[in-house]
Formats: sequence, structure tokens, C-alpha cells
Amino acid sequence: MIVNERIRAQEVRLIGKDGDQIGVVSRDRAMEIAEEAGLDLVLVSPQAKPPVARVLDYGKFRYEQQKREREARKNQKVVNTKEIRLSPTIDDHDFNTKLRQGRSFIERGDKVRVSIRFRGRAITHREIGQEVLERFADAAKDIADVETKAKMEGRSMFLMLAPKSEK
Repeated sequence: MIVNERIRAQEVRLIGKDGDQIGVVSRDRAMEIAEEAGLDLVLVSPQAKPPVARVLDYGKFRYEQQKREREARKNQKVVNTKEIRLSPTIDDHDFNTKLRQGRSFIERGDKVRVSIRFRGRAITHREIGQEVLERFADAAKDIADVETKAKMEGRSMFLMLAPKSEK
């Protein structure tokens, strides 16, 4: 924010301390009005023609702005991405353990990347890996949506699951 003497514009559209519009005045006159009120002249819209300046207490304004930013940060939800690795020949018990782990991640609000690493000659049977990933997505479909369909990347295949959005 540009404040007081740092304002370079010769004329500004001035908004008074009560929010009422005073009109287009010279910068010097705007500074006088701000000093008479014991407040600061703050440039709120420098791109406008002419630029818009406001008479207000800059310290209080900055405090309120920081307070709003803190509130906004407090209400933000950080979404982490967790990864679960499977193999194309995974057994039922191991699959269920990984599924339970994935479901707990999703219930916590995290995204889950389920990947299958093909080793050696297993890469020739990609359809087996695809079936395992589809089985995982199908088992978690009540709490998760498939964000990215199963796709190959090098020697591994992966898919992304995101928690279902409550609309």
C-alpha cells in the first residue's frame, strides 16, 4: 500500500474518513484533509483514473487486514497426498490391509495415490495391474471419487482417489 508522501499522482479521487466521496482533488489538498483529521492518506486503487485515495488510520487498517488474513488461513483445509503401493500379484489379505489404510487416509480428507510397480517381466501383463487398481477404486467408491484414471508412467501404473465432495 502506498501511504501519505509516497503517493506520486497529482490528482486523486478522495474518499473521506466516513466513507463519503469528497471528489477529485490535488494530492496536496488530500494530504491537508488527512492531516486535519489526524489520519493517513492511503492509495487504495492506484490503477484507476484518477487513482483512488482514502483517509483512514493506516495502522488500524493494516491490523484489520492481517486479522482477516489470519481468519482466512484458519479456515483453509490443507489436502495432503498419500501413496499406497501395491503389486500386481497382491493377495487378498494384503490388499484388504492396504485398502483399510487407504480408506483411513481418505476419511481424514487426504488424497490417495494408489500405485503398482511392475518388476521384471510383470510389465507384459499390465491388465492384471489395471484390474487391481480398479478393484481398489471400486472398494473405496463409497467414500472416494476417482480423480485420475489408471495410467502408466514408466514401469508403474497409478490412479488418484480424492474424498467425495459434500455439495
